Amino acid sequence: MAFLSEDISYSPERPVFAPILANTMLSTVPGISGAGPSPEKTVFTPILDSELIVNGRITSMPIRPDTPTGCPTPATITRAMMQLMGLTPFFINAGLAHSPTIPTYDLYKTAGGDPRRGQAVPDAASLYLQGEQLGSLLSGLSDMLVIGECVPGGTTTALCVLRALGYPARVSSSMVQNPYSLKEEIAELITRRLKDEGITGPLDIIAATGDPMIPVACGMIKGFPGNVVLAGGTQMLSVAAVARGLNLRIPRVVTTIYVRDDPSANFSEIADAIGVTPIYVDPEFGELGHTGLARYCIGEVKEGMGAGGAMYLAATRGHSPSRIREAILQTISAYS
Repeated sequence: MAFLSEDISYSPERPVFAPILANTMLSTVPGISGAGPSPEKTVFTPILDSELIVNGRITSMPIRPDTPTGCPTPATITRAMMQLMGLTPFFINAGLAHSPTIPTYDLYKTAGGDPRRGQAVPDAASLYLQGEQLGSLLSGLSDMLVIGECVPGGTTTALCVLRALGYPARVSSSMVQNPYSLKEEIAELITRRLKDEGITGPLDIIAATGDPMIPVACGMIKGFPGNVVLAGGTQMLSVAAVARGLNLRIPRVVTTIYVRDDPSANFSEIADAIGVTPIYVDPEFGELGHTGLARYCIGEVKEGMGAGGAMYLAATRGHSPSRIREAILQTISAYS
């Protein structure tokens, strides 16, 4: 297919790229998330990825910006696009287990809990209000808001939220072998509990089983009257589904074809059920001669830190697909 699944209809003059950083303690469950060197260290991934994007290297831990198989992280792609466009990301701390090491807009909330052991996001309503206030603030500075995310374990919270809202979702994973049975076990347990407790309201569902990113993103949608894009895969479908449940407008979701084509998930089907018309980015990583990037094509990583949306934004700013791919390769070569 073409680089983008549809023609560009809007070229922003003052875009803001706003990744929301958060943790869910579900990421520390062995086998749930591949976004870190170990389950316990997944909570550091949003901090490390933001360091990579801002500084061009990971500064707080002696690790490389790729997976053990040599696959560059999505933050590498986002870094390349920010450098190409001359943009500085507007990072938002929605709830991290550890303090970030780069400047963030801090909402002073806590990391999301394990929904099997109690409420996951007890501050969901407050986070939604703060997100609305932040969206209103950014509306005076920008004509397009691109909301990204970095929440290890977030596809599992997304699955729980989507199921609780009535969508028969199957979600993607950063790993080639999606730990589907483990995610299903958690989602089925949570869905039964919410049904028994009569929890049906969107914010109540987030409080019970979501992660801090979701209510903040939904609030930003409400507060920002201009063009909003959700940059991400199945986690952003959960945001769109909650937005629909709250009677908000449903923004466009931009992701890579690697999420769309994941056979263990049903991204396109659930997007259609929610009322989302996705925009897909095909960076043709298998054609660039880089063995690490080619692993995206077999299902490793796929998306993250708004990488698909960052490539889309670069295209809307007039950068050609070839220039976008060149910038990604140049950024990766700097780590070699």
